[in-house]
Amino acid sequence: MIMNKAWGLLFGMLSFCIFSCSENKPTETVSEIETSEKLVSSKPVIVLHGGAGSVTRDHISDSLAQAYESSLNEALQIGWRILEQGGSSLEAVEQTIRFLENDPLYNAGKGSVLNAQGIVENDASIMDGASLQAGAIAGVYGLKNPISAARLVKDSTSHVLLAGTGAYKFAKESGLELVDQDYFLTPIRLKDKIEILKENKHGTVGVAAIDKNGNLAAGTSTGGMHKKKFGRVGDSPIIGAGTYANNNTCAVSCTGHGEFFIKNAVAYDMHALMEYKGYTVQQAAQEIIQDKLVKQKALGGLIAVDKNGNVAMEFNTPGMFRAYKNENEQHVAMFAN
Repeated sequence: MIMNKAWGLLFGMLSFCIFSCSENKPTETVSEIETSEKLVSSKPVIVLHGGAGSVTRDHISDSLAQAYESSLNEALQIGWRILEQGGSSLEAVEQTIRFLENDPLYNAGKGSVLNAQGIVENDASIMDGASLQAGAIAGVYGLKNPISAARLVKDSTSHVLLAGTGAYKFAKESGLELVDQDYFLTPIRLKDKIEILKENKHGTVGVAAIDKNGNLAAGTSTGGMHKKKFGRVGDSPIIGAGTYANNNTCAVSCTGHGEFFIKNAVAYDMHALMEYKGYTVQQAAQEIIQDKLVKQKALGGLIAVDKNGNVAMEFNTPGMFRAYKNENEQHVAMFAN
């Protein structure tokens, strides 16, 4: 009897050890895999847009088309150099957008359209896909680079969105560069600006990128709608509408008729379709731009990059200024075909 109890006790101890070890081992293996995946460096990618609209060969002169192509190429190089040297996707997004804001070809920063009162008001936003932290400014005048104000909101406050005179005061007290309204209407650029406004009322700019650490980021900047009234604000400074980034899925920047992008939460919808339905970045972009928005007669487009470096540049307008670059190729385009 004593011998049987001893053997039973020994068998129980061995069984406990065997099952405990077998249960713990997968957990340890998964932990090791997760750790090793985090250490693998990603291949950087940058994708950008300069607005979607009536961008056709018939409506844009050869010289203006060349100016856009040169500008888009230069913008790509600015962001790419940062990424290639190990810089963050957030820094690449901000610096690339700053360049686009300083170019009067686009409806952002220097090239912004005028509101109904004849002045420039800017909106901008930026989001970090690693932390989900974001910053934005809306309805702000007199800022040379609105995107930097948006990043400063993210980095130095507990808020996401600052607007109007409060945002201007914040930017001024933070030491950001301020400009007079004359900055946006230099005589040398006025002729080009008038030509652009004839055909392209939605020249918002945006950038999305993934860096060597696998972190995603996105940003958007705009002057809004031409002759907008009553303090109108579109989708560009709205996180989830015009801008979104999440390391689990993608980084997105949108352009087009902002009211529809707000009502459809377009940027967040990209993330949701990928996260919950398993869509690829291209499938998500096509469903939103070519199906959901088309059914509502809403015009616009978006650019996006997913966590694996795949790119989407989708639009339902005659054209969209767009470009992307990775380690193997560089692509710049304006027209639908």
